[in-house]
Amino acid sequence: MSLLDTINNFYEHLVADAVEKSRQPEDSEDLLSDIMCVALNRLPSRYYRHKIDMMFYLPDQELQEMDQKVAKAVAEARVFVVSHQRE
Repeated sequence: MSLLDTINNFYEHLVADAVEKSRQPEDSEDLLSDIMCVALNRLPSRYYRHKIDMMFYLPDQELQEMDQKVAKAVAEARVFVVSHQRE
């Protein structure tokens, strides 16, 4: 097992959830993956080893702020990716 298998970025889960919520019927998997990549590149990393610890120690206000940052990053990423699609 790699050491990389023992850590996760909390923002990845938040962004994945936000992308799913904003999903349009015509969105391809490639488009959604590109939106996730662009959004994640615009957000800081927040690594953890055990999700339960992250959820327990993360103040509600901080989680709310993270959700707002994620929603903004996903919306901006969608605009960027759609406007830069190759035909």
